[in-house]
Amino acid sequence: MAAEATREEVLAAEPAEGLAALLDLPTGGIAAGVELPPLWHWVYLLERRAQRDLGPDGHPMSGVPAPPGPGRRRMFAGGRVLHVRPLVLGRPAVRRTRLLSTQAKAGRTGPLTFATVRSEIHQDGRLAVVDDQDIVYRAPGGSLPPAEPGPGPVADPPRLDLDVDARLLFRFSALTYNAHRIHYDREFVAQEGYDDLVVHGPLQALMIAELFRRHGVELRGRELGYRLVAPMTGAQRLTVTGDLAGAEPTADVFGAAGSVTATGRLRAPG
Repeated sequence: MAAEATREEVLAAEPAEGLAALLDLPTGGIAAGVELPPLWHWVYLLERRAQRDLGPDGHPMSGVPAPPGPGRRRMFAGGRVLHVRPLVLGRPAVRRTRLLSTQAKAGRTGPLTFATVRSEIHQDGRLAVVDDQDIVYRAPGGSLPPAEPGPGPVADPPRLDLDVDARLLFRFSALTYNAHRIHYDREFVAQEGYDDLVVHGPLQALMIAELFRRHGVELRGRELGYRLVAPMTGAQRLTVTGDLAGAEPTADVFGAAGSVTATGRLRAPG
């Protein structure tokens, strides 16, 4: 397993324009010198592996992290993103990624391996973003329970909606160079224990950040922690609501059945 990976590139306007179009936001004015919104760095500095390096599930068979064994199924569990300062389009940036920790546990569906990966992004010689991601590898076989129906989001604002379907999932996978088959291959998702295509965890976390950003909540100098609590599958309306008052604003992502699929909290670092 590689201990560290480094990538450098100029932050071009096109990936941000593509993400804005996916979110039905205006694309005019996205150009060099513009500050990148929080979490939009996920469409930059991507690992672009050769096709021969991909496993049957679409993920690289080696790298940071690598699967702990053959047949292990990968799930994105959550993470924490600290925004030290904005990234600026049109300038080079460097991402350094390393494995922080691994831990083996016994779960309901068999052995689990938890891996935490840290990426630090620098621009102009200064730290801009610290991005920790928690990945879980589970044993083959078994199935994941669907999200239980819940009361649904409150009707009052703040609220943010996004209609999710196979087209949007395909475009988000393309923007993030994510070949994981659970997002586009219905035959494969049935083998993995899901009832339909899986909505990306990072997309749900991004929508939490967008709720904060669009309602004037400052993310700079603060850490956004998010957790995926249940699978969101199939075409539906994704809704984010939150309590934006106080020192630690919170938000929840709801699926169409009214269940919470992801949660987020904004807090001071440390």
